[in-house]
Amino acid sequence: MNTEQTYTELFHQTKEMINSHSAEMLNALRDKAIADFARNGFPAKDAEEYKYTDIPALFAPEYGMNLNRLNIPVNPYEVFHCDVPNLSTSLYFLVNDSFVSQLNARRLPDGVFAGSLKDFCDEQPEVAAKYYGKLAKTEKDGVVAFNTAFAQDGFVLYVPKGVVIEKPVQLVNILRGDVDWMANRRLLIIVEENAQAKLLSCDHTMDANINFLATQVTEIFVGENALFDFYELEENELNTKRIASTFVDQQAGSNVMVNGITLNNGLTRNNYFVTLNGPHCESHLCGMAIVDKQQRVDNHTFIDHAAPHCMSNELFKYVLNDQSVGAFSGRILVREGSQKTEAYQTNRNICATREAKMYTKPQLEIYADDVKCSHGATVGQLDENALFYMRARGIDEKEARMLLMFAFMSDVIENIRLDALKDRLKVLVEKRFRHELNKCTSCNICN
Repeated sequence: MNTEQTYTELFHQTKEMINSHSAEMLNALRDKAIADFARNGFPAKDAEEYKYTDIPALFAPEYGMNLNRLNIPVNPYEVFHCDVPNLSTSLYFLVNDSFVSQLNARRLPDGVFAGSLKDFCDEQPEVAAKYYGKLAKTEKDGVVAFNTAFAQDGFVLYVPKGVVIEKPVQLVNILRGDVDWMANRRLLIIVEENAQAKLLSCDHTMDANINFLATQVTEIFVGENALFDFYELEENELNTKRIASTFVDQQAGSNVMVNGITLNNGLTRNNYFVTLNGPHCESHLCGMAIVDKQQRVDNHTFIDHAAPHCMSNELFKYVLNDQSVGAFSGRILVREGSQKTEAYQTNRNICATREAKMYTKPQLEIYADDVKCSHGATVGQLDENALFYMRARGIDEKEARMLLMFAFMSDVIENIRLDALKDRLKVLVEKRFRHELNKCTSCNICN
């Protein structure tokens, strides 16, 4: 019996248990999801879009899953004190893939929902049915199908029309287990027309000796003239594998920032799918990865310009050390009729050792004739002339290398539209390059 058959059989054996601990809206999509998964399986390694990440191998080991929703013995507030200085946030927690409902964040504006996906589906089923599963198509990706079949809870941020959340919302994802563990979580973000919000999502692993596999599917709906920022900060242990797919739907006049930052990990595969569905959308998609040892980061992006008069700007940067591996595949599609499009894609990479490897594949498809588009990628080493210049002025080689790598990453950090987070990341990135940052040193998880 192969891995897909094992999980398909597990689903059918535990379907009643899964459904009894979830919401009807989530349960309604499970049968189709598992059928799509059984038919298509996990993406094969020889598939072009997954050639640098062996997805079936990640799921082959035996993992525990909390399908019966047993209480995980951890109080996040006792182990996590990691607010970014000067960034006052509304703080929420997911432990593995369960929302910690007994903890209360500060009050949000009337009409805003921030909390459990299961609770949101029960309390506002009409809104949930309108959005949940509409972007993440189970027939297109085996991991999305798998997640849809097994996910029982997650996090929702719902911002009604015209509502502005002044302070950022922070979601902390904590992985905790006594045996090798799998978490399947969902994020649903709905920012209706003329609304504004910012969400910071942080990933942390509590147990360094346990193998974790986390799947995450995020659906983001941004209405007309709305503004939304989504920042992801990954600070996991070497024993953690993370497969995340983020889907963004933008309506006319909306403005979206998505910025994914990997400071520590084991293996990470991020998929980003952004569709500009109305005129005058503005989209910023950024990411950075700092990896060493045998760490791996694989980012795949697709920006779909489906309407005219839109702008997208994409920037991804990697610094790879030791025997680490990085991959980037970025595709921009400008559809017929999407005139006056501006689309820019840049991927820049430094391999600090000869053993580090970087694979990059920028792609640009244009079916309109009145556009401004560019794309490019580079893979190189630190500038030896700049290194010599700094050493000639009394800076030792190790410090000079750190300063050059930090400067290389600075434009990704500058794209962050939260000043307090930007300042904090400058500190974390510098510590990472100095090998002083195993994880965020201001939280008890990391000490």
